Amino acid sequence: MFAVNDGAVMAAWANDQSTPGTMIRLLGDTRMELTNALGVVLDHPGPMGVLGNNRCKRFSMFVNNCKIQAFNLAAYEDDPAGDDKPEVSMAEKMLEDIAGLKSRDEL
Repeated sequence: MFAVNDGAVMAAWANDQSTPGTMIRLLGDTRMELTNALGVVLDHPGPMGVLGNNRCKRFSMFVNNCKIQAFNLAAYEDDPAGDDKPEVSMAEKMLEDIAGLKSRDEL
């Protein structure tokens, strides 16, 4: 998992969420290189009025053999931060996507 934060913030978040020692790693995208490359910069004036600087939109992505096979973006014209429907990018949805890929022999 990554966010537009520095390493210290991500380490504190990882500790708070009890992810150290698990398969989940929290990484910082401090220069927004990945965020920009994926085209998921959250720069809408509404959220930016509260957050102050650009962030990353809420999304989930399944990558297999360096190919993006599922991409779920929880951002809408009337909800740029994806606060109203975050389930679009949550684990349950991604597990459904992966099951669909398996059933089509795409994995």
